Amino acid sequence: MATPRDAHTEVPHALLRRPVRDIASGTEGTLMAVLVENTAAVGLPERWAEIAYVRPVGGGRELSTAVANIEAV
Repeated sequence: MATPRDAHTEVPHALLRRPVRDIASGTEGTLMAVLVENTAAVGLPERWAEIAYVRPVGGGRELSTAVANIEAV
């Protein structure tokens, strides 16, 4: 598959800059960005997905997760 034209760029999302929960880990925080990224392991065919970045409540290192794992708090 060819690289998507919008690869590694920010994707609009209704919950951007709002409180969210990552249902996979239970982490709550602020949705900082959603990016289109290649999630395939090295040496495997490309696999493009929308990845959400959540900054935990109180700050700290942002967590990345599939955008489907994000819900409003």
